[in-house]
Order: sequence, then C-alpha cells, then structure tokens
Amino acid sequence: MSAAPASWLVVRRLGGLVRFSHTIFGLPFALAAVALAHRHALSHGGPGLDAGRLALIVLAFTAARTTAMGFNRIVDRQIDAANPRTAMRELPAGLVSLRAATALTVGSALAFLAFAWLLGPVPLLLAPGCLAVVLAYSLFKRFSWSAHLVLGVALALAPGGAWVAVTGDLAAPATPLWLMLAVATWVAGFDILYSLQDEQFDREQQLHSIPVRFGTVGALVFSGVLHVGTVAALIAVHLREGLGLAHAVGVALIAAILVYEHAIVRPGDLTRIDKAFFDLNGYISMAYLACALVATLAG
Repeated sequence: MSAAPASWLVVRRLGGLVRFSHTIFGLPFALAAVALAHRHALSHGGPGLDAGRLALIVLAFTAARTTAMGFNRIVDRQIDAANPRTAMRELPAGLVSLRAATALTVGSALAFLAFAWLLGPVPLLLAPGCLAVVLAYSLFKRFSWSAHLVLGVALALAPGGAWVAVTGDLAAPATPLWLMLAVATWVAGFDILYSLQDEQFDREQQLHSIPVRFGTVGALVFSGVLHVGTVAALIAVHLREGLGLAHAVGVALIAAILVYEHAIVRPGDLTRIDKAFFDLNGYISMAYLACALVATLAG
C-alpha cells in the first residue's frame, strides 16, 4: 500500500472516531447564530462580520467538537468494547490507536484555544470554561442521569460562543440565551431518544441515563417536554429579533419535524431510532440555518 492511500485511511478512521459527519447537528445552529448576530450588529450600527472572522468561528467550532468527541471515545473505550452496539467503534476495534486518538484530542484542544485567541480577548477568556463543559459530559453518565442535559449545554455553547465571536463582547441581548436554550433542549431531547437503545446495557453496567432512571415511557415524556421547550425558545428568538415570515415558517417546520420524530419512536417500537436521530435532526439543523440566513438577507 502506498503512503498516500495509507495516510487517507488514517484520516478517514480519525474522522470516523470523532463522527465528523455529526457536525451537521451543531454547526448549522452556530452559523445561524452568526447570521443573527451579524443582523443584530448591523441594525445597531455595528460593523457586523467579515470572512476571516467567519472562518475562525467555523474552525474554532470544529476544533472544540473534535476535542469533545475524541475525549469521549477515549474515556468510553472500555464501555464501548463491552457494548455490542458500539464494539466496532474505532478504538475498541483497534482501527485507531489510543496514542493517535490522544494526539488528535490534545491537538484539537490547543487549536481551539489558538482560534479563540485570534477571535479576541473575550472568546479567549471564555474558551477554557467551554472546554471544561464539553469534556465533562463524557464523565457524567458514570454518576448522574443528567448526562443528556449536560450534552445539551455543551452543544448550546456553540451558538452562544458564535454570537460573542461576532460581537466581540458579552453585552448581548437575551436573544443568544434563548437560542442556546433551544439548542440545549433539542440536543438533550434527541440524545434521550438515542440512549433508549442502550437502556438494558446501561442498567447492567450501572451507568446512568434518563431511560435507566425513569424507564422508556418516562424518557419519552421527558424528551417530549424538552422539545416543547425547544420550539418555545425559538419562538422567543423570533419575537425578540422581529424576524420575518421565513423564520416563522422555519420554526413551524421544526415543530412539525419534532412531532414526527416522537411519533415514530414508541415504547413498543424502537426500530426507527436511527431515522429519528440522524435524518430528522439533520433536517432540523439545516432548516434553522436556512431560515436564519433568509431572515438576515431580508434585513
């Protein structure tokens, strides 16, 4: 095997390790926050956004997410090896070495701090705390069923951080907080649905989750309540920023997708969890990015 194909295989396996394709969940909401922050800044006489700052925001998001996923795979490698559903992940299957995974994770953390530094003193000041939150998620299931909520908070930092990166300070209106709440409840809600697959395994391994704590029916109710909160928070964003018809249609579409997501995951039928987790939530993030962009372009 030549060096080039071998190098590409390593890159592909490292991308699989951190589930690079799952960026579709968090990045669109971060970019939506960028668009709305740019719109807000222009409406208040600010300079708005330039291409260089946008590139740094995308790079910082990617580095933070890679750090979080790499750390998660490292600390969970023994749990993943024991779970038939996850035993073929890159670390337990031996497709990626622990040394390579550690190098990727540490390198990504340092890159995130560097990008935060380039974005300005306020993003740099906030960066270590953000790293602490996104890393903490991986440990919570060992002692608390609130791990899903912590994951939601971790991903909610992306739109909040993006807003700060655009404006350069913390003197923001309540809009980014509502957007962060929308992302936190959305992510926590769909993570609860996804974790239903491992309810029995988690019980056997004495791991904590909302399905383990409240049962399948309780977990579905918990997830549903969180997703009601998602829609309510997006409506608050709409009202606070005076966004137009396109944004309202986007929020309505997201609400409809969430209703469908809960309709296809039922206590006696968990066979469509993958569709609910991957496809529908990908549509939700892309729909919100689209409606935020249209609202921004419309002024």
